[in-house]
Amino acid sequence: MQSFVSTVAYRGIETLDVSVQVHMSNGLPAMAIVGLADKAVAESKERVRAALSSLGLALPAKRIAVNLSPADLLKEGAHFDLPIAMGLLLAMGALPSDSLSEHIILGELALDGSISRVTGILPAALHAKASAKAFICPAENGAEAAWAGDMTIRASKNLTELINHLRGNQLLAAPVAHAESPLEDGPDLADLKGQETARRALETAAAGGHNLLMVGPPGAGKSMLAARLPSLLPPLTAKEALEATMIHSVAGALPESGLIQRRPFRDPHHSASMASLVGGGQKAWPGEVSLAHRGVLFLDELAEFSRPALDSLRQPLETGDIVIARANHHVRYPARFQLVAAMNTCRCGYLSDPARACSRAPRCAQDYMSRISGPILDRFDILLDVAELRPRELLSDQLSESTADVRMRILSSRKFAAARQADQPEILNAHLEAKSLNEELKNNEEIRTLYSEALEKQTLSARGFHKSIRVARTIADLAASQHITRYHVLEALSYRRFFLFGADNG
Repeated sequence: MQSFVSTVAYRGIETLDVSVQVHMSNGLPAMAIVGLADKAVAESKERVRAALSSLGLALPAKRIAVNLSPADLLKEGAHFDLPIAMGLLLAMGALPSDSLSEHIILGELALDGSISRVTGILPAALHAKASAKAFICPAENGAEAAWAGDMTIRASKNLTELINHLRGNQLLAAPVAHAESPLEDGPDLADLKGQETARRALETAAAGGHNLLMVGPPGAGKSMLAARLPSLLPPLTAKEALEATMIHSVAGALPESGLIQRRPFRDPHHSASMASLVGGGQKAWPGEVSLAHRGVLFLDELAEFSRPALDSLRQPLETGDIVIARANHHVRYPARFQLVAAMNTCRCGYLSDPARACSRAPRCAQDYMSRISGPILDRFDILLDVAELRPRELLSDQLSESTADVRMRILSSRKFAAARQADQPEILNAHLEAKSLNEELKNNEEIRTLYSEALEKQTLSARGFHKSIRVARTIADLAASQHITRYHVLEALSYRRFFLFGADNG
């Protein structure tokens, strides 16, 4: 007696077909699971045995072999419980032989026969849809699976419901994706006093998707500015929402609705390890850079992060993805995020105030800054000195511009940029290629002269030079200008004149 049931294994967010093959033969009663299964899968036999027993179904006194094919693919996770149980029921004749021939099945079994929630449902559902197969999953995952679109999905609470459905005695209703509730805006920019220069830089960063570093004394408003960035960004497109949801699904970090509806905002503590930032661990889980995909990664107290952790961000910032290599894994996760960071000028934070600065100033500031490598600093498009608020600004009753007003300008600038580069409308200015940047300088001697002087005086690197052009292009888009002008370049260069420790740093 034998049977075949289809399920999936994961390599990052990629889903791979796995065939659960069950064979029963005469011999000493035993059950073995083979096919490079990890401990969670190997323990499935006890969960399956107990779940079937709770329904009054005992395994036959035979030698049972469960093969997870292909044998050279590592199988991880408890989602193999349900397909193994279905394979056993087919082999025992408890289910019609053809009832599961065109299905992909995932689910963890509890000892009482209930089917528990598992991770990675949306990638698996999309895989089933692409394979023109029906999909069976836990009821708790039904709303998530429904976002895969028009396909046959059956979400069951327990084995009894599922068996009755497959026998034709009960009909499981198709799950429905939770209706999207209106998204509330986050913190409002109107709450922020003063900081007009910082607000302008934040608007520019949001419009072009630029990386932003803010340096200033404690209480200047750096964290408040960063927290308001996600509300300035355009809503996720359908494609971006699916990308973000698949990553969160694999990581087991989805909201109740089963869909990521707003741009992610990740703010790990400065004690975070390199593995927690870029991903890793024994099972190569996605890290903060992937969970921030299509959103914002905020690193507060940047200099307090370990240097290896910060340097690990160099690859995803350049390529938009991260590769995690392990002995048994070689996993690629998307990681196209906007990096925003904040830090004090020095450990005490009051370098610019002789009355409050520590006795080691400015040496303490130099030591503090040396914790951040030059290549990481060079990957910020905008370097912003956030000044301490004056008392009159704090006590002022004048209302600042709201998030809604600023967001309208940002949306307009992005529409202008998309129309300007009609061949690649989805590409943000922060990711423009060198060919597009060279076109901006072509036949414009005034702009070329400005950058020539900047390269000599500010010691801009080649990367910093190109980043400055990208920022200038965004400033021009905010002004609805087809071409970069002298004023746009000067403003962009001002964001590279980073006063730190008494020197300009490009």
